[in-house]
Order: sequence, then C-alpha cells, then structure tokens
Amino acid sequence: MSDAPSAGAAAIDAPALRATWRALCEVPAPTGAEGARGDAVADELRRVGLAPRRDRVGNVLVELPGGVPGAPRTALVAHLDTVFGPDVDVRVRETDAGHWAAPGIGDNAASVAALVHLAGRAVAGLAPAHPPLLLAFTVGEEGLGNLRGARALVEDEGAGIDLFLAIDGHLGSVVDAGVGSWRARMAFTAKGGHAWGDFPSPSAVHALGDAVHAVTRLPLPDAPRSTVNVGQVAGGRGVNAIAETAEATLEVRSVDDAVLDRLRAEAEKRIRSVARRHDVGAEVTELGHRPAGRSDDGRWARLATAVLRERGLEARTGASSTDANAAMAAGIPALCLGVYRGGDAHRESEWADPSSLADGLAALEALLERIADGA
Repeated sequence: MSDAPSAGAAAIDAPALRATWRALCEVPAPTGAEGARGDAVADELRRVGLAPRRDRVGNVLVELPGGVPGAPRTALVAHLDTVFGPDVDVRVRETDAGHWAAPGIGDNAASVAALVHLAGRAVAGLAPAHPPLLLAFTVGEEGLGNLRGARALVEDEGAGIDLFLAIDGHLGSVVDAGVGSWRARMAFTAKGGHAWGDFPSPSAVHALGDAVHAVTRLPLPDAPRSTVNVGQVAGGRGVNAIAETAEATLEVRSVDDAVLDRLRAEAEKRIRSVARRHDVGAEVTELGHRPAGRSDDGRWARLATAVLRERGLEARTGASSTDANAAMAAGIPALCLGVYRGGDAHRESEWADPSSLADGLAALEALLERIADGA
C-alpha cells in the first residue's frame, strides 16, 4: 500500500487519515447506542483545538473556522451509527487483496473519519478555501433510527443552513433524490389451540402468511421506482399448536411521497381484509416514515458531478435513503456524497480500499472550494 498522495491531494496526510479511520471504526456504534463513537469524535475535535457540543438527541456539532464570508453556510453531515449490534466484532483486519475489512468500515466510519480529518486541516490552515461549515455527526440514521439525528439537526439548525451535504456512500455517488420509506409491524392475534383437537380454530400464522402474500403483491408503478419487502417474521408456539400470535415487519419505498402514501394505505387495507377473512385480530404499528423527494434544483448536483469528473472520477447521480432526506423534506438544498471505495455495506464482510479515502476527501475539499468561490 503506497502513501503517495493522489493528484490534487498532496496536502492530505494519508497515514494520519487512515489511522483516524481505523480507530473510529473500531468503536462500536449500534443505532441507539452511538455515544462511545460520539465521544471519540468529540475527543478528536477537541484535540485539534475545536469546541464540539452535543445537541438534545446526541449529535456532535462543531463550527469550523475560516469560512469565506457570504458563501452558502453548509452543513457537512456524517452519521455515527452502524447497522451492527454490540455483539459484532468491529476490529479492522487487512485482506490479502490489500483491503480493510470490518463491519461498518465504509458505512459510515469512512465518512466520519473524513470529516474529522477535514476539521483538523481547517484548524491548521491546510484545507483550501471553504464556505462557512457546520460539521454534524448524527445519530439514528440507520434502520429504525428513522433519521432521528438529521431531523433534529434540521429542526434546530435548518433556518441557518443554505446547503446540506450528507457524506455517506461510495466515491463518485451524488444522491440528489431521497428514497422515502414507510416501515410497520403487522401483528395478528387469534384464539389458537391444539393443532388436532381445536382445528380449524383461527390461526395467527395462517393469517400472517396470507397477509405477506397480499402485501408483497401490491401493484407497483413502472415509474417512479417503488419497492415492497417483508423483512422479518415471527410467531407461533410449536409445531402442534395453532398459533395465537404472529407478526412481521413491512417496508414500502418510493421516490415519490404521493405514491408512498398510496402504497401505505393499500397495504393497511389488505392487512385488515386478511384479518377479517381469517377472523383474527390485527394491529398495524408504524415503525418509521422517511420522506421522499428532492430539494436541489440541479445546480449543486451539476457542480458536484463536474468536480468529480474534473478529478478523473466517475460521477453518477441517483436516489437513496440518507440523512439528506430530512433536509430535502424541509426544502433545504441537499445532496449526499460518497468518499470511499469499497463494498458489502450492511454485511459483516464489508470492506474498503484504505487508499481511497484521501481521494474522497480531496474531492470533497475541491467541491467546498468551488462553493466558496460562488461556482
């Protein structure tokens, strides 16, 4: 592995960046329990002379010095949490291919490390000109965290934010549209009984099976892209018992809020219809709702893709579900940008190219310089 800087990134201390990345990845940060990683980030920010603060939900916030007056006040946002529980080993190991492998190494330890390193460079005067910057390390981005940190950031700071840049994902990705989602638990209850003696007493599991069949056959439009998934199922007492309880989690996604609302309503209608047919009780509990849409008129996405291409990087726009959704819903111009190369996100086999983060940070700094210049 070479420490030679990539073109345009000569001032970036690649070994120090990698050391920060590795150290932060090895601090567990399950959704809802991000405190230790937040503490580690705050310690790093204090070490370079900054004064970070914690907000009401646990986000770590800090203003960077040296912003160009009059340039758009920009929030750089990286989420602290990972999808992995506290029992998962997050130590980084090096592979035969020269990659780093660890759960959460890319999503989102890479982005957190990039912003921490950017903060140190700004304090030391090593970073190029940039707009006024608020760095935010957020909680609750993954899964049922439901964008808790990003929503609080937008509610509390949004009036003073001109541009919201979530940092998350692979280098070259420019997310300019938010994928909305509705997540719910469907739970069925029945009298149950003995599989022989009480047959055909209503079964919660039988109802659940029909409900899964019904909701996964929701009529989805060819456009805008929309999806439906049943991700978890549970229930029943034993092989010879008619089930008294059964439940499953359901997720519907779309890039259009109106379509998302229609699919949600149709899913609930089908669940309740199944319950009536089986003569069982049914309850649908919302677990999370992320807004869909976009807030950039194209200006910032064009600039971001242009900067990436100028640096010889492949740039691609698309839709995803990120912290930027919260800003999009509030009408704040927002994008999500990736800063590393890797794969297998949300799997324990997740990996990253350790040399790629310097390229990603250099590209981010180039973008910030163009924003400060009024491009």
